Amino acid sequence: MNSKVQSLKAFLGQTGRIALVEVAATRGSTPREAGAFMLVSTSAIFGTIGGGQLEYMAVDKARQMLRSSPRDNGESGPARIEVDEVCATLEVPLGPEIGQCCGGRVEVSIRLVDELLEQQLIANAQSEEARLPHVYLFGGGHVGQALAASLALLPIHVVVVETRSEALEGMPEAVETRLTPMPEAVVREAPAGSAFAVLTHDHALDFLIVAEALKRDDTAYVGMIGSKTKKATFRRWFLKSVEGSEAEFNRLVSPIGGNAVKDKRPPVIAALAAAEIMTALFSHAARMSGANAFEKAMDG
Repeated sequence: MNSKVQSLKAFLGQTGRIALVEVAATRGSTPREAGAFMLVSTSAIFGTIGGGQLEYMAVDKARQMLRSSPRDNGESGPARIEVDEVCATLEVPLGPEIGQCCGGRVEVSIRLVDELLEQQLIANAQSEEARLPHVYLFGGGHVGQALAASLALLPIHVVVVETRSEALEGMPEAVETRLTPMPEAVVREAPAGSAFAVLTHDHALDFLIVAEALKRDDTAYVGMIGSKTKKATFRRWFLKSVEGSEAEFNRLVSPIGGNAVKDKRPPVIAALAAAEIMTALFSHAARMSGANAFEKAMDG
């Protein structure tokens, strides 16, 4: 598994100086919130502060600093820029002058990264990564592979669980993989607020995993791939064989991704399911601890 912390360390470990570009303050409508940041070297970029002309201007100024450009105080086009040898501040109106129509105003700070700042960035990333919501994906078949690829792009901790080693081959580097003969046991060990998407190669195994997840009252999402018939069959089994309740069963999302789009191609199901899972994670975290805390974790 290649985490964001590892990617950050790799970027910081490259030869040459690096600048931290951070959104220090915002007013009105802006592409990113205060605290969003990116790292800039003379040839590469890590992260984003929202793209567009705002980002181009910030990257250009950061690279001027990296090349040890002379002091440049005063006005520079629509943005007011204050610079010294190791830091700079850009105050940028997001209007027609720079080709962005957000209408707000952004203050961007740019600092050269020294050893202390590097340590702070890594510590912050580790803390943010530890708070990421967990999504457990059971099954590495065609839909599982597509869903893992979709989820790997998002600010969450993804764990793909399988009983077959070959089904874990080719998974994205950003996801964790677990090979186990008892995947239902993984459900018991998951942290509170986790999401579970169940789509194994075996319906009986699906039922065991889903039943285990529904028995927990602290999940953000429990979804199972399948048809109306499969869901009805599971309901009968769940209520009779494992003494599940209607309230527990009603928390099950099946089929995953909904049925508004009649398309069974794996990438389409994956896209719909990924959006569904992210919505559920946000809603659960908002209920449990407030939307602001969740947004802070997701920004990592």
